[in-house]
Amino acid sequence: MTVRSSGKGIIFVDRSLSTADAYPAITWQLASRMPAERWSALTTSPKHGRVPFLMDMLATLWRQRHSYAAASIAVFSGGPAFAWAEVAAQMLRSLGKPYVAQLHGGNLPDFARRWPVRVTRLLSSAAVVTAPSRYLQESMRQYRSDIRLLPNAIDLSSYPYRVRSNPAPRLVWLRAFHAIYNPGLSLRVLVALLQEHPTSTLTMIGPDKHDGSLQAFRSTAEELRLEGHIEYAGLVKKADVPTWLDRGDIFINTTNFDNTPISVIEAMACGLCVVSTNVGGIPDLLEDGRDALLVPPNDPTAMTEALRRILGEPELAENLSHNARKKAECLDWAAVLPQWEALFAEIVNHV
Repeated sequence: MTVRSSGKGIIFVDRSLSTADAYPAITWQLASRMPAERWSALTTSPKHGRVPFLMDMLATLWRQRHSYAAASIAVFSGGPAFAWAEVAAQMLRSLGKPYVAQLHGGNLPDFARRWPVRVTRLLSSAAVVTAPSRYLQESMRQYRSDIRLLPNAIDLSSYPYRVRSNPAPRLVWLRAFHAIYNPGLSLRVLVALLQEHPTSTLTMIGPDKHDGSLQAFRSTAEELRLEGHIEYAGLVKKADVPTWLDRGDIFINTTNFDNTPISVIEAMACGLCVVSTNVGGIPDLLEDGRDALLVPPNDPTAMTEALRRILGEPELAENLSHNARKKAECLDWAAVLPQWEALFAEIVNHV
């Protein structure tokens, strides 16, 4: 699939690339924003099924080999995801095409510790390796010493800002229902908060990853008789995320592993007061007490206390809301895209 059709060619390889996705991958957003007058951006097709995707990816890389000068590969942890990146890199090396390895996922350092030889081989043969957070940059440095920091970005104009100077106990959670994101923590926090704020509500936004987390969440909510305080939005289109976020005042990020989550940046852009676990790349993204409150992972007492502070200290809430928006402004595509263009120009000019 060709996104733009003039200038120098870059092909983007990502399993989740699709214009039809409810929540398009960062890689797709980058490809779609490459200026047409300077770049021809192509993507591999997001075929359903592991074998169809693999075959289509290889066929596209071969068939379009005269249309691109370099490639960008999204690198995730997990067996199939990493294997796809390895195969794509091998094909590109055989074609003599330089590639950028884009590192993603807070669990990638753990994967690298289990498979150091594979990870080192993939990263060492890349023209450039990028990471969206200092956490991932530092954690993966032993496999490639010159990893460049290029943050995840959003289209800031899509996120209406409202300062939360006197927030209500309206909580919002936005991730996938999966154990690594620990959605059950939000239930324990809600139970504790209801003791002091009986009107508290919790909106859960995100798809079911079918590891039992959603079923366990619903079952526990029913046992605790919380149904009237919880709204399940499911998977929502990216264009609808700002509207859902704007309905809340406090964003809770409960994850056990994390990198630089777009969901948190989106909440910051809307001016929600953010309370997050201090795992992975979160402390590099958020400054405790300035643009968010950070707490230890899987600690309902600490997270509830952070919520109490926000609800009981209007000045703190206003400062968190204002500073969060200011930081999100630095992560607008207008600021990040030129960095990607400079990187691709550097690679292509050396081909």
